[in-house]
Amino acid sequence: MTASFDISFPAVPVSPEADTLRLEVRAFLREWLRDREPIKKAESWNGFDPAFSRAIGARGWIGMRWPKEYGGHGRSALERYVVIEEMLAAGAPVAAHWFADRQSGPALLRYGTEAQRREILPRIARGECYFAVGMSEPDSGSDLASVRTRAVDTADGFVVNGTKLWTSFAHHAHYMILFCKTESGEDRHGGTSQFLVDLATPGIEIRPILMLTGEHHFNEVVLRDVHLPKDALLGKRGDGWNQVMSELSFERSGPERFLSSFTVLVELLRELGPRPDARSTLAIGRIAARMAVLRRMSHSVAGMLEASKDPALQAAIVKDLGAVLEQEIPEIARLLVNVQPDPDSLNGLSAALAYTIQHAPSFSIRGGTREILRGIIARGLGLR
Repeated sequence: MTASFDISFPAVPVSPEADTLRLEVRAFLREWLRDREPIKKAESWNGFDPAFSRAIGARGWIGMRWPKEYGGHGRSALERYVVIEEMLAAGAPVAAHWFADRQSGPALLRYGTEAQRREILPRIARGECYFAVGMSEPDSGSDLASVRTRAVDTADGFVVNGTKLWTSFAHHAHYMILFCKTESGEDRHGGTSQFLVDLATPGIEIRPILMLTGEHHFNEVVLRDVHLPKDALLGKRGDGWNQVMSELSFERSGPERFLSSFTVLVELLRELGPRPDARSTLAIGRIAARMAVLRRMSHSVAGMLEASKDPALQAAIVKDLGAVLEQEIPEIARLLVNVQPDPDSLNGLSAALAYTIQHAPSFSIRGGTREILRGIIARGLGLR
């Protein structure tokens, strides 16, 4: 008997509201980013700018899908998709509000207490409250199930000990959603839970991890006898694995999974001019075709999320294929144009290349390594 698997990417209906919004977002970004240099645009979702986050919060472009009583705007997943796509394509600095808007806020909306929703979600929507993601740990690689951080039940809450790694912008964040063990047992995926952690809680130390470029995005967060109240438990105790897997569908499916090198592509087209040679035309055509397919797939995932479906398999496919393209674009650019990467260059392509080449190895790591994603895809197809 041949197994049947649904890996379709259904078309999404046309949305006049999203089309109108796209023009509005483009006009705003054109004005806001008019003096932003290509190398700063290449940063995009590593660009931390609280003023920008507050400005788009004031426009209603954070927490777009959330109910209005929690500071949201009751708009569709497709409208939110348009905003994210336009911001990343333009090279906007989205890092301050990024994690809270993309995954932490939706987790709070689904699993948080009413008091937490009313206190925190409106602040996120205003671009004033930032989150870190407490998933990865030392010595675990991409094996999220090997989590060792543990929360022990006490009379008045929980005591947490452990370490989280690669927590982007935790040094600026107000909260972290922590994934950890709460039960003993042999089940690697069972006995885990999530907690809402105020990063100002005593016992938390945030240590910087500098990149080879000297930038400070990542951190190590060490928790020593950290006391959390009972209502810090997010969702159902022991159901942390299922909650995290659902959260990762939001993390893996968006346009950020194929637009990280987009500034390089824009500057490459500028460098090639209106009449590129046949070799360059062929290469650009192939990139454009792949990007169009990825955009169609990613847009479809947004439609599935809008329909309250669980597109975990489709999201993993988008993330894997998108990372491959993102990593190839700077290499293709170097083959087509004799421009050396130089962060101090006045040439836009040279500067954007310098930033992107140094960061491209991370594209196939963040959000799940290529090997992990392909394992997920294989399981989804019944191949393992």
